[in-house]
Amino acid sequence: MIAETVCSAVSAAGLGIAVITAYRKRFLAATRIAAYSLVPIGLVMTGVVEWLADTAFSLTAWAGFGVLAVAWLLFMTTRVVERRRGGTRKERRAARAAARPDAVAPAASAPSLGQGQGSRPATRPASASRGDDDFSDIEAILKKHGI
Repeated sequence: MIAETVCSAVSAAGLGIAVITAYRKRFLAATRIAAYSLVPIGLVMTGVVEWLADTAFSLTAWAGFGVLAVAWLLFMTTRVVERRRGGTRKERRAARAAARPDAVAPAASAPSLGQGQGSRPATRPASASRGDDDFSDIEAILKKHGI
């Protein structure tokens, strides 16, 4: 009963402020204030305020909040432990698969053929000589701009 009276008084005061604001020719602000001031009386009329008042003084409701808090605490604890272990189950499987030497990368189109440990290529690859040409082009551009 008291909550309904307080909500009605707040709504009446808000509507009064909206009228004063409209009198000052600030109609947009007055409309916004009127909208906010109608919310408490709307909550009273729908029964939400009564439900909240009954819930606030109910021992069963507070026990339910306690159970929710314990569930949240357990959930957060498992998240912390999961992060310390190195991620989710999928991430751990991916890490184990990557650690195997016979595994092939998912994006690899063909298996790479490794060279022997002591062998070196006899000639320089063509890309290395092409890389020198790229640098000479870059040097020419830089010299052209005085850098």
